Amino acid sequence: MSCSVPFNIVLVEPEIPPNTGNIARLCGATATVLHLVGKLGFSTDDRYLKRAGLDYWSEVDIRYWPDLPALERAFPGGRFVYTSKKAPRSYVEFGFRAGDFIVFGKETKGLPEELIEANPERSVRIPIFGKVRSLNLSTSAGIVLYEALRQTGALEGE
Repeated sequence: MSCSVPFNIVLVEPEIPPNTGNIARLCGATATVLHLVGKLGFSTDDRYLKRAGLDYWSEVDIRYWPDLPALERAFPGGRFVYTSKKAPRSYVEFGFRAGDFIVFGKETKGLPEELIEANPERSVRIPIFGKVRSLNLSTSAGIVLYEALRQTGALEGE
C-alpha cells in the first residue's frame, strides 16, 4: 500500500493511553502521520500506550502541537476534516483527498460543537444504530482512515 501524500490523523487532547497506542499502530501500518494536540491525558512514556503500539513506535511519525490553531497555522493549505456524532453527513458521503487531516476529539467530549457548526462542509460522522452513544476512538479512526485510503486508491493492488 502506498499513498504519495500521506493522510494525517489528529487527536485533540486524547485521554486514554491504549486508544492512542492503537491509533499509533494504525498510523504506522498505513504510513499516516499522527498529530497529538494539546494536553494529553497521559504521559507518552505510559506503559499502556507503549503496549498498545507494541514494537512499532519507530514506524510512526508522531508530531506534537500545543493546540489545534497552531497545527492549522503550520499547514495553511491543509484540509481539516472534523469528526463528530453531531456532524451533518456520513463519512462515506464525504470525498476524501490524500493529505487530509482527519481530526478526532477527546474520548469524553469529542470536538467542540462550535468547531463542527463552523465547518459543516468538512465535518463527518460515523452512523450509529441503536442505543450506543459512541464508538471507541481507535475504532473510529480506523473506520474513517480506511475509507479515506479506499477513496484515494491507496488500497488498490495491495
